[in-house]
Amino acid sequence: MLIEEFGEKVKFLEDLCSAVGPSGYEEEAVSVWKDYVSRFADVKGDVHGNAIACVNPGHDVKVLITGHIDEIGFMIRYVDENGFLYFSPIGGIDPNLVPGQRVKIKTANGFVKGVIGKKPIHLMEREELQKCPKIDTLFIDIGAENRESALKMVEIGDVAVPWVEFWEVNDRVVSKALDDRSGAYVVARVLEVLSERDLNVSVYGVATVQEEIGLRGAKTSAFGIDPQVGIAVDVTFATDYPGVEKKKVGEITLGKGPVIARGPNISPIVFKRLKEVAELQEIPYQVEGIPRATGTDANPIQLTRAGVATGLVSIPLRYMHTPVEMADFRDLENCVRLIADFVSAISGEEDWTLW
Repeated sequence: MLIEEFGEKVKFLEDLCSAVGPSGYEEEAVSVWKDYVSRFADVKGDVHGNAIACVNPGHDVKVLITGHIDEIGFMIRYVDENGFLYFSPIGGIDPNLVPGQRVKIKTANGFVKGVIGKKPIHLMEREELQKCPKIDTLFIDIGAENRESALKMVEIGDVAVPWVEFWEVNDRVVSKALDDRSGAYVVARVLEVLSERDLNVSVYGVATVQEEIGLRGAKTSAFGIDPQVGIAVDVTFATDYPGVEKKKVGEITLGKGPVIARGPNISPIVFKRLKEVAELQEIPYQVEGIPRATGTDANPIQLTRAGVATGLVSIPLRYMHTPVEMADFRDLENCVRLIADFVSAISGEEDWTLW
C-alpha cells in the first residue's frame, strides 16, 4: 500500500486533491499547501492569491518552481423558478462527463450538496442519444423546492466541483484535481528536501492560481520574484491506454518517471542539465517534444521581464480533466528527486544565456 510506503506524503496529496479550489476560488487548497510548507519555509500570499514560499533567501540568483493549485469546475450563473441551478464551466470541461456527477458547492456558509441531473434514457429521443449535451442545458439539483429556497442556500457566482473520493488503485492514485495538485505537491516536497541542504541560490516555490483560465498566477508571481531560472511542474498526457495516438502525442507511460519537456518554450541549457542530473542520479525519466508554447506555467515564466531560463517537468497523467485522473505516486516522488538535485547542483555562477 502507498500509505505504508510513503505515509503522510500520500495524505498530503489526498488533502490537496480533496480541497475545493477552482480558478479564482483556491483558498481551501492554498490553506492545505500553506500548512504543510510552513513547517520548513516562510509562506506569504499576494494580491492574486498565489502562495509563495522561499528556502535559503538572500542570494542574488533566484530559482522559481511553480505548480498550479487551481482546478476546473463550475460556476452558478442562474437559478430558475423551480430551484434548479444553471452553470458555466471554469476551465476545460468535457460536457459528455458532466451529467450524473455529484457536486460540492462552495458557499459563504459552507458546502452544499448537489447532483447534475439529466433526462433518463427511457425518455430520450434517438437524436438526443446521439448528441453531446450542451453545458447550458444541464443543471444542478440541490433538492430545493423553488428559486427562493435555493437562493437561501447558494448565491450567483458560487462554484462547484465533482464530489469524488481519492483512491489508491494498485499503488496508483485516482482523484479529481491531480491536474495540478500533484504539481503543487511536488513543489512543496522539493522545498522540504531543499530546506535541509546547503544551497548556492534562493529557491522560491509557488502554488500558482488561475492557471486553468490563462496561466495568470504564474505571470504575476514570476514578475514579482524576478528569477534567473524557472521550473514549472505540471501534468502531461499519458499515452499508455486505449484510444490515444502516440504518433501525434508521443510515448508517455505511468510509472516510468518524470517527463522533461523539450521545445521552444524550454531553455536548451535547462533541458540538458535536467537530463544530465536524471542520468547521474539514476532517476527514471521520459522526454516530451512540444513544438510550441506548452500551455503551462512555463509560458509566462519564460517571458517574464527580459526572459527566464525555463524548464518544464511533468507528471504522466491518465484521463486529464475528468473526475478520475490517474497518476503513479512514484512519478511524483521522482519529480521531487529530479528537481531538488537539479537545484542543488546550481553553483550560482552559471551563464544561462544561449550565445
